[in-house]
Amino acid sequence: MASGDLFDTDTKSLGIPRVNLLTMFRLGLFQMGLAMMSILTLGVLNRVMIQEIAIPAALVAVVLALPLFVAPSRVWFGQISDAKPLWGYHRTAYVWVGAAIFAIAAFLAVQAMWQLNSAVTSAGGWTWTIQTIGWTALLSLIFAVYGLAICASGTAFAALLVDVSEEDNRSKVVGVVWSMLMVGIIVGAIISSSLLKQLTPEATVETLQAAVNRLFIVVPAIVFGLAIVATLGVEKKYSLYSSRSTLINREDSITLGAAWKILTASRQTGLFFTFLVVMTLCLFMQDPVLEPYAGQVFKMPLAESTKLNVYYGVGLLIAYAVAGFLIVPRLGKRKSARLGCMLVALCAALLGISGFTANPAFLKLGLVLFGLATGFLTTAAISLMLDLTAAEAAGTFIGAWGLAQSISRGVAVVVGGTVLDIGRRILPSLELAYGLVFALEAVGMVLSIGFLNRVNVAEFQTSTKQAIASVLESDLD
Repeated sequence: MASGDLFDTDTKSLGIPRVNLLTMFRLGLFQMGLAMMSILTLGVLNRVMIQEIAIPAALVAVVLALPLFVAPSRVWFGQISDAKPLWGYHRTAYVWVGAAIFAIAAFLAVQAMWQLNSAVTSAGGWTWTIQTIGWTALLSLIFAVYGLAICASGTAFAALLVDVSEEDNRSKVVGVVWSMLMVGIIVGAIISSSLLKQLTPEATVETLQAAVNRLFIVVPAIVFGLAIVATLGVEKKYSLYSSRSTLINREDSITLGAAWKILTASRQTGLFFTFLVVMTLCLFMQDPVLEPYAGQVFKMPLAESTKLNVYYGVGLLIAYAVAGFLIVPRLGKRKSARLGCMLVALCAALLGISGFTANPAFLKLGLVLFGLATGFLTTAAISLMLDLTAAEAAGTFIGAWGLAQSISRGVAVVVGGTVLDIGRRILPSLELAYGLVFALEAVGMVLSIGFLNRVNVAEFQTSTKQAIASVLESDLD
């Protein structure tokens, strides 16, 4: 058997229907739900804990980053979903169970946060006591469980996208699904803002608690429902997994050890992994500081600062449509990603400069432009990522790329909060302290281009084909 046969995606003779546009949008509902959950954690909880409860920003950043630091489990979840069906499904059941767990965990995290607030209030301000340590530890544990659930469901879902698509329509599937992610950011911001609109800077803790609790009941329930609707029946009708796996008995052959051999066969895997880490780190360093930035520098109320994600999401949505169908196909994936890095660096600098104007309109314009640049970059990077994914170990590769993005996003949250704390101590103004975060983003984004320039898709495909052939031969022996 030639190793190239493993990458043959011509399945038209097998009678499996091609995924249609309506189903692509239905699949996108899951990504939409994940975006709505991210608004709750990084758009609402971070501001409540930093500004309303006055927990140190660095500590808040560490707690909120825990769901990202459990990302090594993505590789394991990906391999497990490849090899071990749950309730007869390789992907769908993992998506549903994960969604149920992270929806419940989100609500429990808020309850632990209120208990931590009571402990802080009893102590007369933030200080390390047995109560604050205990509730902080519990809050951290809940966020870790939340992260594991996100890893399980998100990795299985991304692998499902590979299973239901072919080489000639995969970019369309990704474009539609990731566009729905941006819709989720906008919808999540609007729902959050509407449920919090009655809050004023003078609102009592009791009023704040009631509003946030309601938000964390309504949105997670909606997100779980979206996960069910998005994936119901899709794997059974459209998945090409079984046809691709008839070449080998994957449940016996593609073990975690064998998958790791395939994953590490090409040096290009490491180069692209590093690029993803640096790029994502710089792309999300502002996540834990944006809403506090709006509140402390631009004097925006909580509901208005949460709505900032709408401006960012609009920019992303426009960029996905334009870049995915017009720019990336013409300019090429790597050139487009390189240009995207430069645009993100310029827009990060613009966000830092906006603080010196104290003009909310300038900040909103900067976020639209930042969203455009981010959407342009991520469209190119995701397309390049799919070229660097072997179909026979899709779950494992998706897990690896998810690991790179999640770990770096977690580090970004911690670095953003820590740099802000350092800036507030050593710099004379809040504008400079927040500006330091955006300046580091811009510098790091330029540095990521160096790794991108060394990525070679053809070399990756050759090395990976040889590795899969080697694994198959050793299993047959």
